[in-house]
Amino acid sequence: MAIPMLSYSFSTQNQRVDGFEYFPGEEQPKIYTTDNLPTALEMDEIIWAAYRQIFSEHQILSSTREPFLESQLRFNQIRVKDFIKGLLLSDSFYNLNYNVNNNYRFVEMCIQRVLGRDIYNEREKLAFSVIIGSKGLEFFIDILLNSEEYLENFGDNTVPYQRRRVIAQRSKGEIPFNLKIPRMGKEFLVKQGMPQLLWPGPVRKFRPQEQKPKAGDPALFLDMVSEVSPASV
Repeated sequence: MAIPMLSYSFSTQNQRVDGFEYFPGEEQPKIYTTDNLPTALEMDEIIWAAYRQIFSEHQILSSTREPFLESQLRFNQIRVKDFIKGLLLSDSFYNLNYNVNNNYRFVEMCIQRVLGRDIYNEREKLAFSVIIGSKGLEFFIDILLNSEEYLENFGDNTVPYQRRRVIAQRSKGEIPFNLKIPRMGKEFLVKQGMPQLLWPGPVRKFRPQEQKPKAGDPALFLDMVSEVSPASV
């Protein structure tokens, strides 16, 4: 029997902050869409924006490229939403993000990159985690891409983008999600053989031989003066 999706409230402190659409300025995101019959150069920018949104800039490698999906998008055989889904279900995204995180963290990352916002609360994270565990990854991705929220904000032809500003930690500008939530949690660093920045032994100070004062160095005379007792003067 399928596990029903948990209910959760649509509330978060970040909802108090106006979205980009209500606060125009230098931080207004550029919209990448195929609605206006893009040129070849504009299509390159759309594809690059999709990779940057889904994989984040620190994950864009030659191995993450999907040439077949790119070709389909260029020749109008698939929509931008289909291209986004292909990237989310690719082996590269699976290995770089799903395999190195638990379901809770993976849900948070996907909502940020697909819906362009933070999770509403911990219960939303839990609800989607149950969906992944019971229905699988592709079912979870379909829920996000076919949701009313996604269709209202991005539709079939627009690359998702970060819709909400987070200004609590910086005096100006938004915090990109990839800086706020690194791709890998601490619990997976040991599994991946990442070096631990912990030194178990004692810390010893070492002064190279060439840095020691030599004969005639004024520093030696200062030491001699401090050793002279006022009573002997």
